Amino acid sequence: MKSREMKEQFYLAGPVEEFLPQIGRVIEVEGQQIAVFRTSNDQIFAALNQSPHPKGGPIAEGIVSGHYLYDPLYDWKIDLTSGQVQAPDSGQLHIVPVKVENDQVWVAALQEQV
Repeated sequence: MKSREMKEQFYLAGPVEEFLPQIGRVIEVEGQQIAVFRTSNDQIFAALNQSPHPKGGPIAEGIVSGHYLYDPLYDWKIDLTSGQVQAPDSGQLHIVPVKVENDQVWVAALQEQV
């Protein structure tokens, strides 16, 4: 049986200035919708654009305050550093690795290696 590994590959999402503070923007990477968020102090976070709520839905419409995302559909508060939904609710948002180099935002996609 072959061992499977996950390999990160980063894709250019665009210049930092294209990502408005406190508002999510959806980009597509390897067929997946990724929500990219910029905080008021210019930190960049990314996550799959899929709410961890049982009913699902997009999360890009959420509002960012500090490093928290406020989901307007379900009134959930989500920590963008960990993806953890805050009490009294529970769940886990899938956080996507992101990096900023030369004022360009790069978002990772995990690709399975066989």
